[in-house]
Amino acid sequence: MEILNFSVYILFILALGYYFITTAQWYSYKLNRIIFHHTKPMWNIFYFLVPFAAYESLSFAKLNIYQGGVLAIYLVALFLWYKKLDKPLVFTGRVKRFFALLIIFTLALYFATKTTFLFIPLILAWFGSVLIEKIMFNKYKDMAQEKLEARDDLIVVGVTASYGKTSMKNFIAQLLSKKYNVYATPRSVNTLGGIIKDINQDLPNDAQVYVVEMGARERRDIYDIATLVNPHYVVVGTIGPAHIEYFKSLENIRNTKMEIIKSNRLKRAWVHISANVKSTNPKVELFGHDIKDIKSTLDGVCFELDNNYYCANILGDFNAINLAAAIKVAKELGVSQEDIKEALQNIKPVEHRLQKIEAGGKVIIDDSFNGNIDGMLSSFELASTYDGRKVVITPGLVEVDDKLNEQVAKKANEVFDLVVVTGELNYNIFKNSVDNSKLMHLKDKSQFESFLAKNTKAGDLILFANDAPSFV
Repeated sequence: MEILNFSVYILFILALGYYFITTAQWYSYKLNRIIFHHTKPMWNIFYFLVPFAAYESLSFAKLNIYQGGVLAIYLVALFLWYKKLDKPLVFTGRVKRFFALLIIFTLALYFATKTTFLFIPLILAWFGSVLIEKIMFNKYKDMAQEKLEARDDLIVVGVTASYGKTSMKNFIAQLLSKKYNVYATPRSVNTLGGIIKDINQDLPNDAQVYVVEMGARERRDIYDIATLVNPHYVVVGTIGPAHIEYFKSLENIRNTKMEIIKSNRLKRAWVHISANVKSTNPKVELFGHDIKDIKSTLDGVCFELDNNYYCANILGDFNAINLAAAIKVAKELGVSQEDIKEALQNIKPVEHRLQKIEAGGKVIIDDSFNGNIDGMLSSFELASTYDGRKVVITPGLVEVDDKLNEQVAKKANEVFDLVVVTGELNYNIFKNSVDNSKLMHLKDKSQFESFLAKNTKAGDLILFANDAPSFV
């Protein structure tokens, strides 16, 4: 019986650890975000606190024989929860080290005290893993610093913004590729840890230009990246209320983004007028007011910049800002006007950001990676130019206040014939703003294919506006 109880105990604490570290991975291993900013706090209750309390209550009441039943119910519930996740746990080195520590501390405490602790091993494993990661992080940071310092010929371009960072980074890289061997941080890698890993593992030795995207969730995030890579050229794109839940004010967002100019080898910086800054630094140039005559259709965007007219097969009027920034960087680095215009004709959009796809007679606009108010409203305006039936599928905006989602819902009601809200986060807001006859609720994203087959037809325009993982 003792062996059975011990086995139940080990499996139960590993199951609790699995839920905990999965949630931690979603929220960048920040405890305060797990506890105070979880978008589905009831999950913490149902999948952690309730089973924890049930198990401990039976232990306190000396009814350990029933703990196997609690474990069985918990494992079934956890499995069903896991099956619905579109972002399951990735067993990274950090996750493996957490589980190794969890097992070590659990066994050590049990054999030392003959007591089945739950909370203490979890806490020790968490803080132990945090300490190990910090030691390893500093080691890899030093390695990245040494690699960059050995490449004093490498031109570094830093890019940040509230919206459009990834698009801007990719546009800059594509234009500069007309003259240089360019390497850019991949996908949406924009944290200090991700960039350190990118430098150590993937930055080619023959790269002439390194374009670095920089993101932030709190003050000094940009500063830490900027002082690591020390960019020669910097772009600060559109500033807006993205992640305002963490920054609390637009001023804090702006000040954090402006940390990018702290580079000790800055030669030139372009800052969009939305930052609302007045810089006396001669190296800093404001831009945005010089972008004129923007024309955006389902075929692309055209605009005037510095008395030149540019066109690109990129959707969305807001992309005129991102393209203009890329043009300014390219000109500064000696790419000819002819090469810039040629590159714009062949420029590739970023996947899932106003990416146009035609399939089965339907026009699909995949804007699922665009989660800001300006970009979403711009995509709605773009969709409004389509003559046929229009469908939007969206969870709304995440990590913003309700007023912005009310604005999105009202505009969706104006433009679209069918408004499909995914998930629970903003459904009630849309329910209050969208005509009942055109509103649908898709709770489970696994039903996408069957839903689209049943509710859309050839000739429809379908806009995927933002996406959110199932834990949102």
